[in-house]
Amino acid sequence: MANGKLSAFSFRDFRLFWFGQLISLSGTWMQSVAQGWLVYSLTKSPLYLGMVAAAASFPILLFSLLGGVIADRYPKRNLLLLTQALSILPALSLGLLSSSGAVTVWHVALLAALLGTINALDIPVRQSFLAEMVGKSHIMNAIALNSAAFNGARIVGPVIAGMTIAYLGIPACFYLNALSFVAVLVALYRIEARGDVRSKPESILKDFTKGLRFVADSREIRNVFSLIALFSIMGLPYISLLPVFAAEVFQRGAKGLGFLVGSSGIGALIAALNIALRGDIRNKSRFMALTGLCFSGALIVFSLSGTFWLSLLSIMIVGWGMVSYLAIANSFIQITVPDALRGRVMSVYSFVFLGTVPIGNAIMGVVADHMGTPHAVTVSGVICLMAAMMYSRTHLLRQDAI
Repeated sequence: MANGKLSAFSFRDFRLFWFGQLISLSGTWMQSVAQGWLVYSLTKSPLYLGMVAAAASFPILLFSLLGGVIADRYPKRNLLLLTQALSILPALSLGLLSSSGAVTVWHVALLAALLGTINALDIPVRQSFLAEMVGKSHIMNAIALNSAAFNGARIVGPVIAGMTIAYLGIPACFYLNALSFVAVLVALYRIEARGDVRSKPESILKDFTKGLRFVADSREIRNVFSLIALFSIMGLPYISLLPVFAAEVFQRGAKGLGFLVGSSGIGALIAALNIALRGDIRNKSRFMALTGLCFSGALIVFSLSGTFWLSLLSIMIVGWGMVSYLAIANSFIQITVPDALRGRVMSVYSFVFLGTVPIGNAIMGVVADHMGTPHAVTVSGVICLMAAMMYSRTHLLRQDAI
């Protein structure tokens, strides 16, 4: 099995990690949907949806690069035990506040920022820990399967959240998410790999600049990161505005929100499983060019569609395109980076992928508030399409694999 299409599953540590993540991430997606619906219920404003989403992502912009330095200095399993345990606190606090009826949008924003600060360390550690569980020769399969867990949870979590909100109320989603972290804590405790510390610690500034210098010296990595950053700023903020589409455009309520987020997750899951089963993508440049075009074009179709079922189909393609691009980009970076710099380079990946999202969320929240949410998403889709076309001009016809 070690040489098969699902080779990462041959490693006991990865299997434990994967199943724990699947349960925990389902709870995380439940909280994401419930949090968006709570903010919309409190404010009826796309501006506040964008601001709370920005609050969740802004700490990643500030602290993820520092998180990469820490990831290369300490055993990664121990760091993940810490971050996952701390992640229980925001979920439990939101549950208690919303149960008591005392919750305000500022409580939600503050707790979202706290979780974002924890994630600023968790994400680069988790990404770099994959290679240490399975080795470089199986890293692409591990990334694809990890993405499949993330996006499988992205289907299950929102659908359960929609039903839970409808029948048990919003607080139940937060309590269930807090409980879900127990699964990943148990899995991490049983994992034998600790995460080797291969870097020789110097000053934080020197450690910090080494990771940035590696990225700056690679033209291909710079090109990949540039398109990820553009998609994150202009494309991904559509997720924070889905409550508006569910409530105002389609008038489907919390259940409709669950189906919209879940449909995007189905497309993303198909993308992850496709890559995991293919084993490798020979011409990664061409594949990333095509998936970037699909993501952008489908986002425009989604924003212009007034039909719920057409929107479900188009948002599924949005999810497929984005995850396909990110999975191949991630695997290329992990294969290329030296082991001693892995945490720091993956923190740059976290920075450009998630850290730039608050900029886009803030912009999209303001634009949607002034010109309407569907029009704002149309504009963002057009900008993403133009960037994808520029990337495609130099990469679509290339025959060599990066």
